[in-house]
Amino acid sequence: MKKNLLLTLFTAMLVMFLAACGSDNTEEASNERAETKTESEQAAAEPEELTIKHDLGEAVVQKNPETVVVFDFGALDILDKLGVEVDGVPQGGTFPKYLSKFAGEEYENVGSLKEPDFEAIYGMEPDLILISGRQSAAYEELNKIAPTVFVGVDNAKYMESFTHNVNTLAEIFGKEAEAETELAKINEAIDSLKAVTAADDKKGLVTLTTGGKLSAYGPGSRFGILHDVFGVKPADENIEASTHGMSVTFEYIAETNPDYLFVVDRDAVVEGNGTAADMFDNELVNKTNAAKNGKIIYLDPALWYIAGGGLTSVAQQVAEIEAALK
Repeated sequence: MKKNLLLTLFTAMLVMFLAACGSDNTEEASNERAETKTESEQAAAEPEELTIKHDLGEAVVQKNPETVVVFDFGALDILDKLGVEVDGVPQGGTFPKYLSKFAGEEYENVGSLKEPDFEAIYGMEPDLILISGRQSAAYEELNKIAPTVFVGVDNAKYMESFTHNVNTLAEIFGKEAEAETELAKINEAIDSLKAVTAADDKKGLVTLTTGGKLSAYGPGSRFGILHDVFGVKPADENIEASTHGMSVTFEYIAETNPDYLFVVDRDAVVEGNGTAADMFDNELVNKTNAAKNGKIIYLDPALWYIAGGGLTSVAQQVAEIEAALK
């Protein structure tokens, strides 16, 4: 009898012990799950950050930044094409027609392309600022306000630089698929144009006019995309690659005798008063093959002078040159 009683008591104690252990294990597992869930929720709540290296430095940028200031019209073009909203733009100048909506009051005016309004920008409390060459001198001050990324195109390696900019902005705003589609369209259009220029022995010269002065541009220059990417053969292969071009005269144009003479009228877009057509209607220019064959081509100055390096601008540049060569 005593043995049975002892056995019963021992069994009961064992069951209680095992139950207690099971309860402790369950509670511990439950606590671990709760802790893991809390960590996951916290990680999801914290914005993802990207480290962007650029020509002027390095920036840590939140993915999908909320308030964005854009000074470079090429970057503005890219973001607009990808469906990304921006908040501040420099309205102290001329926009290309396809970006004209950014002159509206719904966008904060952050100055001009060369003179940022630091007070206005500071008041916006931006999460990201995008700049290019015209604002490079203001980089340090802008970078104190918000992470600032230089997105200017490298003319020496135009398509590589342009593609890098598109992909960088697409990564920041989660638009990788859209960027891939747009780049594929542009590359296809460029390949089609290159097939035309490869079969064309005629040579071209790009000139810019401003204030009655002339500059010529060759491969590797700010307008070098015409030769380096589109494949138009240069009328002068010895033009020094520079931002402001090589100072030339109408005698130079007559001696070079291009088959295609491309003209960018800076005053038309900066001053609103273009005079290039009158300037180029002279005896020296009229002797060139370009003039004789009706191939003096006045390029869209807003497109070529202030808005290069965008998804829309590059596509329109391809179309403009393709039409000119027909």
